[in-house]
Amino acid sequence: MLTLFFDYFYRNFIHLNYDLLISFVFATSVLALSPGPDNIYVLMQSIVNGKTYGLATVAGLISGCLIHTTLVAFGISAIIKENDTLFFVIKVLGALYLLYLAYKVYNSSSELSLDSGHVPKKSTTQLFQQGFIMNVLNPKVSIFFLAFFPGFLFSDSMNTILQFYVLGLLFMLVSAIVFSTIAILAGSISNYIKTHKKVGVYLKWLQIIVFIGIAIIIFTSEK
Repeated sequence: MLTLFFDYFYRNFIHLNYDLLISFVFATSVLALSPGPDNIYVLMQSIVNGKTYGLATVAGLISGCLIHTTLVAFGISAIIKENDTLFFVIKVLGALYLLYLAYKVYNSSSELSLDSGHVPKKSTTQLFQQGFIMNVLNPKVSIFFLAFFPGFLFSDSMNTILQFYVLGLLFMLVSAIVFSTIAILAGSISNYIKTHKKVGVYLKWLQIIVFIGIAIIIFTSEK
């Protein structure tokens, strides 16, 4: 079975849109770096309890993404095959949702708060479970995947479900690398944030630009 999968992927390898995949990896990297509840939680666990605890949290958060990828892959793939109009509506709504996220970031504070006084001590197993549950039970993740992934389908010949899984695995890999780096370098990152107050402003505007850029890519993408 695995041999058939790699053979299928290899036969479609030359037909991939690598520019689109590179754009997807870049966008994912920026979003993973941008301050949010997940990476801030990883940072705080690592600062207070050590990098092992931060990495356990990362593993749980990333594992949860596989559930959302599966839900989106099978749901949207059927729509893409059966209804061009409905897929267009989903694409437009996805672009509008990302513009809404950019607006929310614009209205949010650029100050990065690193209050370590309320970080409870938990085992690595508990942190893995909590990270997984935090991700799986967050409907915003599925909505984001629903808005984000369709605009980055990168092949006309490859099975759509497989493309969604490739995007999901790329998202998980890039996010895992960024989040793990945050966990390992938590002390240095914390000191840098405390001594460079404007870093929050830069990250805020970078996130806004990326959300708007992704919205444009999604809106102008073809089926």
